[in-house]
Amino acid sequence: MKYRFALSVPALSCGMHNSDLFHKLDNPAWWALNSRQQSFSIGDKGVKRYQRRILPFTALEKARTENLITLAEWLEPGEIFYLIGELPPLPRGIQLLKELPCAQMILQKPLPDIEMIVNISKLSAIHKEEMFRLINKVQPGYYEPETYQLGNYAGIWQNDQLVAIAGERMRLEQLTEISAICTDPAFTGRGYAQQLIVHLCKTNLEQGNTPFLHVLQTNERAIRLYEYLGFVTRRVISFWQLHFTV
Repeated sequence: MKYRFALSVPALSCGMHNSDLFHKLDNPAWWALNSRQQSFSIGDKGVKRYQRRILPFTALEKARTENLITLAEWLEPGEIFYLIGELPPLPRGIQLLKELPCAQMILQKPLPDIEMIVNISKLSAIHKEEMFRLINKVQPGYYEPETYQLGNYAGIWQNDQLVAIAGERMRLEQLTEISAICTDPAFTGRGYAQQLIVHLCKTNLEQGNTPFLHVLQTNERAIRLYEYLGFVTRRVISFWQLHFTV
């Protein structure tokens, strides 16, 4: 496959230099649930969560123990959920299972002009079983049966099998997270992931949205790919996996 840098890629959003915009990425779920994804939000004044079966993410306006206590009113006994960013001291009944330090990366350079060698299909509700099966085969634990409702998802099919996918997860004003980037292990090494990412990034840039993503710090191969595509690490941010034990 040959690559060349495009001269016609849409200009990056002016928000790229807007610190007031990017500071919201320190608490991305909170700002998503209070803006473009408010329709998926339940909670109280200082605490929010995505509806069950949509996404296991919760958010606090301020990282305070009392807010976690309030959040517990919106959790089910035994539920496993995530907080992103600063973690306050945990109250009784909420147990830390795992810290997942991630590189938070923002698209800040022109996209390379990648030769599209396969058809990219828009995915919808009729594909939700195939989407759920593939994503949880490759990246279990983050994608729920109804997560596809959060944004646009695109996929690549081979012989009527969904073999690669990428989509939009948290969406804030002028910012869109690219997520669920995965390829069936039997079909890796064909450039499917980068084609899907470029497709979604171009769509968002044309709409005035800056793409961003999260990737485990230990996933050096993926980080190199994202850097090649024009993403730059803004900060390291932790996803905290928590268990409501009450």
